[in-house]
Order: sequence, then C-alpha cells, then structure tokens
Amino acid sequence: MKAIIKNFINGILVFVPIILVIFVIYKTFMFLDSILGDTLRTQLKEDYIPGIGLLLTLILITLIGWLSTKFIIEKIIHIFDFTLDRIPVVKTIYSVIKDTVHSFLGEKKSFSKVALVTMPGSDMKNIGFITSEDLEQFYHPLKEHVAVYIPQTFQVAGFTFLIPKERIEIIDVKAEDAMKFVLSGGMASKGK
Repeated sequence: MKAIIKNFINGILVFVPIILVIFVIYKTFMFLDSILGDTLRTQLKEDYIPGIGLLLTLILITLIGWLSTKFIIEKIIHIFDFTLDRIPVVKTIYSVIKDTVHSFLGEKKSFSKVALVTMPGSDMKNIGFITSEDLEQFYHPLKEHVAVYIPQTFQVAGFTFLIPKERIEIIDVKAEDAMKFVLSGGMASKGK
C-alpha cells in the first residue's frame, strides 16, 4: 500500500506542474487569439484557423510599437498618455499599469537588482528587489533610502519597504532565480 501511495504522489509531482503549464499556455493562447480572432471568426466562419487572431494581435502590437517611434504617431500617443494622466481615478490605474509594464520590459528594468535585507533586531534575512534608488524625488528625507519590494511566498503579493541604503546588501543573483526562490518558499534553488 505504501508503494502505491508513493507512486501516486510521484505521479502528482510529475503530472500537476505539466498540466498547469499547459493550462496557462492554453488560456493565454485563447485570450490572445480571441482579441482579433473573434472578429475574424465571424467573417471567415469555417475557414478560420486557430492562431490567426494571435498572429494578427502580435503583428498589430509590433506595428503599434514601430509607429510609436514615428513623429506624428508619437505625438498622438503622447496626447493620449497626457489625457489619461489627467483623469481622476483613471490616472492612478493607468500609471500603475504603465509603470509595472515598464519595470519588467522597459529600458530601465526595476527588478534587476536583488537585495538581501536583514530584519531589524535579528539575524533573519529577506530577499527583495530594488525598485527605486532615487526616493529623494518622492520625499526629500528619504534621500538615503531605497525602495525594496519583498514578494510573499506562493503569491504575487508583497511589501515595499523603504530601507536605508547601508542596511541592504546587493547580491549577485539573477532576478529570475531570486524570484523563483522566493515564490517557491526556498524550494527552487539556483542549481535546478
């Protein structure tokens, strides 16, 4: 009986991560395919090939990115950006989404520096990510502090702490490896 239970648990350990990855990829594919695919599906009916909507969405995003560097379109995008930054409530949502996307994909990635933070009054340490090193613009008395985002294990939530610069240690670990380590509760080590 113990062998059956052990094999069942091994099966779960192999099966569940594979199924979850397939599920997430499938849902992402279906969502991206539906953005333009739903319109095409009504026009083409039986001739519609799954994935055309995704392909056209990727082409459209690339085209928008290319056009955003051209003078007239860049000015239109700037006006649109300026307008969204002036609408109450919308400006908060827009700026958070825009800053988050830029922190992962922009020229200056915010989660690129991994920091080791010692908890006050103890030898315990947390792994965090420096998100801002220039807090003086935010609030002048914080000019000697940095913002460190410390994610929570098994979630996408976390805390942002404003910590004096001398109390953090930058460690030579890839941000992806550190995030994987923290989110897995320390179970995913760099060697895997």
